[in-house]
Amino acid sequence: MKIQIQNETFILHPSGAVFWESKKIIIISDVHLGKVTHFRKHGIAIPQNAISENFRKITEVLDEFMPEKIIFLGDLFHSSKNAEWDLFEKWLSNHNQETYLITGNHDIIDEKHYKTIGVVVIEMLQIDAFFFTHHPTEKENLFNFSGHIHPGIVLRGLGLQSLKLRCFFHKPNQMILPAFGEFTGKFFLKPEIDHIVYAIASNEVILINKKNS
Repeated sequence: MKIQIQNETFILHPSGAVFWESKKIIIISDVHLGKVTHFRKHGIAIPQNAISENFRKITEVLDEFMPEKIIFLGDLFHSSKNAEWDLFEKWLSNHNQETYLITGNHDIIDEKHYKTIGVVVIEMLQIDAFFFTHHPTEKENLFNFSGHIHPGIVLRGLGLQSLKLRCFFHKPNQMILPAFGEFTGKFFLKPEIDHIVYAIASNEVILINKKNS
């Protein structure tokens, strides 16, 4: 789904990524690489193929949009280095985009390891009238892209049925991205009158509610 923010075109992708058209930048939040391996190590029954699914999804997004830059909005890795770091290093070597990691609360891997493989690690990035953080942040006269919350929305039908979906949560000066990674969970938000929600249903991004004009 294409949307306009401050006269710039952004494409919301069903994976949870956002593509900034004019800058050729892909924005991804909360991949939590290593989480599946961490859970399996502690006896939690998660399918092994969930590990490769994260890399498949990122590759699919890059192949579709052919960006020049990748901005990861924090929590790229769930915890300390494990076997998935080697997979990430190998995956990254097959791509030539400038890659930035905005540090999140789960990003505890030493910056030197990222530097070795060409990833720029920073706390915040500003490009024109937009700035990128992990935690939702407000700055006067700037629009914020962030993650951290893993936003979701509950859709209720007639009777007792309900549907729980990941979503892009658009506030007046802020867009909170859904978690990109597998098995990351959702935090369900209640939109207010000036909020716009774009839900992800299967392979579609759907406008759920629009603020009153």
